[in-house]
Amino acid sequence: MITFLASGAQELRAYSPATLAALRAEAGLRGTAPLGRADILAGAAVEADALFSSWGMPALTEGEIAEHLPRVRAVFYAAGSVQAFARPFIARGARVFSAWRENAVPVAEYAVSQILLANKGFFQACRRCRSAQAREEAHRHFSAFPGNYGCRVGLLGCGVIGRLVAESLRSHHLEVVVFDPFLPDSAAEALGVRKTSLEEIFATCQTVSNHLANNDRTAGMLDYRLFSAMPSRATFINTGRGAQVVEADLERALEEEPGRTAVLDVTWPEPPPDGHRFYSLPNVFLTPHMAGSSGNEVMRMGDAMLEEFRAWRAAPSGASIREVTAAMLETMA
Repeated sequence: MITFLASGAQELRAYSPATLAALRAEAGLRGTAPLGRADILAGAAVEADALFSSWGMPALTEGEIAEHLPRVRAVFYAAGSVQAFARPFIARGARVFSAWRENAVPVAEYAVSQILLANKGFFQACRRCRSAQAREEAHRHFSAFPGNYGCRVGLLGCGVIGRLVAESLRSHHLEVVVFDPFLPDSAAEALGVRKTSLEEIFATCQTVSNHLANNDRTAGMLDYRLFSAMPSRATFINTGRGAQVVEADLERALEEEPGRTAVLDVTWPEPPPDGHRFYSLPNVFLTPHMAGSSGNEVMRMGDAMLEEFRAWRAAPSGASIREVTAAMLETMA
C-alpha cells in the first residue's frame, strides 16, 4: 500500500496527472488527497509500506512512526532537502529517496544565467538605463566589465548544484575557482575547476556564487572580512541560504563601494522586514526565492520519484543515487 503525506493538496503539485495515473495503475493508489500529521496519528496509513510526499511533509518522531507507520520501508520525496523529517525514518530502517538532484537543475540554471549577466555588468547597467542621457552612463558602466571570456568566477560549495553550475560554465570559457573542503581533488580536476580559499575567491573573482550547504558550520560564514575584499565591480550571488551571510556586513560592504553588486534570491529572515536596507540600496537586486523548481519544473521531481519507486519495487535493496543516508545528512543541505 502506498499513500501521500503532505500538509495540503497544493503541496503535491510535483506529481503530474500522468505520474498519478501511473501510480494508480502500478501501485494501486486510490485517491490523491494527502494525509496530514493528524491523519497519520489517527491511524489512517497504518498499512502503508511506502510513502510519497513533497513540500509539506509532516515531521514525525521515531516513536510515532513505529506506532502509526510500522510497515513503511521507503519514503519518496518529490522535493529537495529532507533534513526536517528524514532521520527518524532512516533510524527505523526505511529508505529515504529525494529529488534533490532534480530540484538542483533550475537552481543551477538560475545561477548560471545570473553569473553570465553579472560578468557583463548587466544589473546596475539595467538600473541606470532610464533615459537617453542615463543610457550613456549605463554604457560606461557595463563597458568597464570584463565580460565572460576568461573571466574568473568563484563558486562557494560544489555539491550537486555547484557541480551543475561548474559543468555548465565550462562551455563559456571562464576560469572557475571553488571553495569546498569536501570536494576531492580528482573531482575538481574532472570538473575543470581549481580549489582555493574563501579569501582568494572574494578578493580576486569578478562574480561569486554561493552554493554552500545549509548547516550550523556554514551559518554566518560569509562576513565583512570577505565582502570588504571584493573588487569594486564584483558581484555576489546568493541562491544558497540567507543565514550563511552576515547581512549587516554585506550591507556595509555594498555601501562602502557602490560599484559592488548583490543578487539575492534568499535572505535571513525571508523576506527581509519592511524598511530593510536591501530594499533601498541601489546595488542590491532581490528576487523572491525563485531559483528552485517552479511551474512545470516541479514535475521533474515527481517523475524522478516514480522512476525511483519502480526501481525500489524491482530491487528493494538496490543502490540509488537519489537515496539519502544518515551520513549524507551531516553535510548536505
